[in-house]
Amino acid sequence: MSSKKNKKENNRSVFGKILRFFRKLLKWAFILFFVSSVLAVIVYRWVPVKYTPLMFIRYMERKSEGGSPRIEHEWVPLEEMSPNMPLAVWASEDQNFFNHWGFDFTAIGQAIQEAEDGKRQRGASTISQQVAKNVFLWPNSTWVRKGFEVYFTLLIELFWSKQRIMEVYLNSIEMGDGIYGAQAVARLHFKTDAKHLSREQCALIAATLPNPLQRNSARPSPKVYRKQKRILRQMRNLGAYPYDR
Repeated sequence: MSSKKNKKENNRSVFGKILRFFRKLLKWAFILFFVSSVLAVIVYRWVPVKYTPLMFIRYMERKSEGGSPRIEHEWVPLEEMSPNMPLAVWASEDQNFFNHWGFDFTAIGQAIQEAEDGKRQRGASTISQQVAKNVFLWPNSTWVRKGFEVYFTLLIELFWSKQRIMEVYLNSIEMGDGIYGAQAVARLHFKTDAKHLSREQCALIAATLPNPLQRNSARPSPKVYRKQKRILRQMRNLGAYPYDR
């Protein structure tokens, strides 16, 4: 009887040690993730984002499909882009960009209501959320990814200025098959530089952003042209892009 009791106590002791080990492991994993993620966000406050997880994911997807994968990307500062480029995505993607801290709860509420009414679902992600997803995460929409997206969105809103968020967005956003950022799409689709893009070209690029793999700014469909016209009207309503905000 005594030997069985000792065996049970030994088993509990071993189990307790294993549990304490995993608790310690989880604690240090959490600390490591927290410190490294904060440092990464702080570093990217000044350092150009040359590559993102999405670029490599798309590259491997094309390669596995037997295609010819590519990564066309060139970083340019916001000041070296046409002022119509940030204005176009501000008008089309996130008109409350300068008024929120990463989340547009009005847009989220409208999207939920439209889904409940059986209407076509639309995205409610802000530019800040899209930057968090593009630069630090992966494209698949899962609850885990969304949780990390909230975390990184809060970090970039805390450590970055709105102008930096817009700059990273316009340099990292997917704008076509293997095309990332305003400079790459300007050269490949319009044979010019980002600084020389016209108002109409910027609106055309913005019109493709909900699905740049299906919508092509070099060969726009009638649907893309219709959206371009709506964006141009919104751009006129907003006026000039506010670099000082």
